[in-house]
Amino acid sequence: MPVTVPVNRNYDPVYGEAVEMSPLVRRVLARNPSPFTFHGTGTYLVGRQALAVIDPGPDDGDHLAAILAAAGNAPITHILVTHTHADHSPLAAALKAKTGALTYAFGPHGSLRGGDHVRLEEAGDTAFVPDVEVRDGDPIEGPGWSFECVFTPGHTSNHMCYALRDERAFFPGDHVMGWSTTVVGAPDGDMRAYMHSLQRLTERDDAVYYPTHGAPIGGPHDAMGRDPRAYVETLVAHRRDREDQILQCLARGIDRIPDMVAAMYADIDRRLHPAAAMSVFSHIVAMTEDRRILTEGPPSPAGRFRLPAG
Repeated sequence: MPVTVPVNRNYDPVYGEAVEMSPLVRRVLARNPSPFTFHGTGTYLVGRQALAVIDPGPDDGDHLAAILAAAGNAPITHILVTHTHADHSPLAAALKAKTGALTYAFGPHGSLRGGDHVRLEEAGDTAFVPDVEVRDGDPIEGPGWSFECVFTPGHTSNHMCYALRDERAFFPGDHVMGWSTTVVGAPDGDMRAYMHSLQRLTERDDAVYYPTHGAPIGGPHDAMGRDPRAYVETLVAHRRDREDQILQCLARGIDRIPDMVAAMYADIDRRLHPAAAMSVFSHIVAMTEDRRILTEGPPSPAGRFRLPAG
């Protein structure tokens, strides 16, 4: 039986104003809905006396005004970026110019991998460079709140999550989303790293996840009553199931990625098939490295693949 991920797409978007999520957390939703962002980028404001902003979002003047209005008289002192996709980090520059807040992130786009190849990713915000480069386990603190940095490469090579110790709340960016599974696309995405990062989260005891897209996982705002750790365990099982499906496709003679996607994702919106193809390719890259799949030369999205003889 295929593994079913209990996603929640019942979400009533509220744009341009702050929605209270907890005593310390509010969310402001950017009006940038798409098949990849769901209803848009959820920017989080954490704190009361002084604020940390997580994932300021796309370069959008209306969203900037909404964030500043939500902050009110409380100064924004920290800007935390989970990763450098165009729907997460570009507004950091304008928000910093308005507030003087420092930006915090693992590093610029592709900073773990390095090299020119990361420029091939159209969604990458290559202009972003953080003021403060953070690493796994680093603390980020303000009045009344304290974060632990949790490094989760995979979706991108510079993906960083933030754990709010004061409320056992976790901000997973795009590493874990409640409305859909995560796209892991080469060249900057890495399926092996993503699976390892997911496995790390199964060892944590966070009470609620606040993804950048979609509704929370766990906590009082999760209408499905999901447990974050169990949800992540299901994601791990789902990814392993996808690898089994790839092997089954090859056993049936389906040896090209577009044909695999058509077979494996027949029940999802066809507009998402290009994103699905990216994740299938990332699976295949890892599987060719493990010699579970063979191909001629380096693996390519346009290549043909086969099972080892015997």
